[in-house]
Amino acid sequence: MTYQWVDCDRTVIAARYDRIAGLIGFIDWLFFVPPHFRKRAASRLGLKPGGRVLEIGCGTGRNFANLREEVGPTGQVYGVDLSSGMLEKARDLCEEHGWTNIEVTQEDAATYAAPEPLDAVLFGLSYNTMPHHRLVLHQALKQLRPGGRIVIMDGKLPPGLGGRLLLPFSLWLMRFTMLGNPLIKPWLDLAGVVDDFEMEEFLFGSWYICWGNKPSAAASDEVPTGEQLIAAE
Repeated sequence: MTYQWVDCDRTVIAARYDRIAGLIGFIDWLFFVPPHFRKRAASRLGLKPGGRVLEIGCGTGRNFANLREEVGPTGQVYGVDLSSGMLEKARDLCEEHGWTNIEVTQEDAATYAAPEPLDAVLFGLSYNTMPHHRLVLHQALKQLRPGGRIVIMDGKLPPGLGGRLLLPFSLWLMRFTMLGNPLIKPWLDLAGVVDDFEMEEFLFGSWYICWGNKPSAAASDEVPTGEQLIAAE
């Protein structure tokens, strides 16, 4: 059987996330997000105190505590998201905890540019929600210093019969919740543009973290143009 996925435009995605901004904790529980998953992903960024990190799809800021722990009080955390409702909660969280070294921006990640070179980029449960994910990936790569790291944390269908049985339900459920596309394979996109690619899986292959380092400056000059990436989607 052949399955198809219809991507939503950015306006639809932002509106959906505005509506579910108060439910992200519940959705984590609904989708069985492993309790250590977010902290593990932050640790894979390879950050040091004073580092600069961007989270793409930062949402309500559920990863901020872990990211701030990695860079320390002298580091800087940037977050970008399409949803004003999500970012309102993220800003409230920063104010509540007195986190002054976190800056969030409402913008399409395909055009967002951090104000300084980055040591790491995290896609926090966001990569497969973006119809232009490859364009966003390459925009992120351009902002990294050579040797900087990209980490993608997300869910996927488990391998084998279990995944095939879950696919119809996953397609239905995601259309009404997170709008994630279960048919794409973000780890393959990342593996194609980084060095030292690695990946680990959790909960019988239902969740994964993958990461890799930006190649040298010479290799980075070969990054495709936005037009080429859009044509490939």
